[in-house]
Amino acid sequence: MTEPLHVSCPHCLATNRVRAEQLGSEPVCGQCKRPLFTGEPVDIATAAAFDRIVARTQVPILVDFWAPWCGPCRMMAPAFRQAAAALEPTMRVCKVDTEAVPELASRFGIRSIPTLALFIGGRETARQAGAMGSAAQIQQWARMHAGQPNA
Repeated sequence: MTEPLHVSCPHCLATNRVRAEQLGSEPVCGQCKRPLFTGEPVDIATAAAFDRIVARTQVPILVDFWAPWCGPCRMMAPAFRQAAAALEPTMRVCKVDTEAVPELASRFGIRSIPTLALFIGGRETARQAGAMGSAAQIQQWARMHAGQPNA
């Protein structure tokens, strides 16, 4: 058996330990009993929530920095949602509204939106500015930079 991975709950932010081979078995949070992975992007509403998720989750985290007024962001949103369904549970997929949480946009130097950023081990490891046209493109980019095989 493998060592358990730490995964933050997208609902209550509790840190859970899950064995890698159990990620696909629809694990639930030990605290709030809700699913750890929903197949939907996690909306991160505060810098504190972002820090907790990124620091305490040991699967790669794909973040879409976006804004509601951004046309390309709105055009990419359905593809990003589809990509989330395909990427989870081997990757956590999140969205950060740069208008609602400007301190994160500032901290990461987000100059254009949408911007995708991949975090591994609490650190940003890859970034892509500009909209991607399909869920397949998003998945391929994220898996390539996370060192995961394309499905």
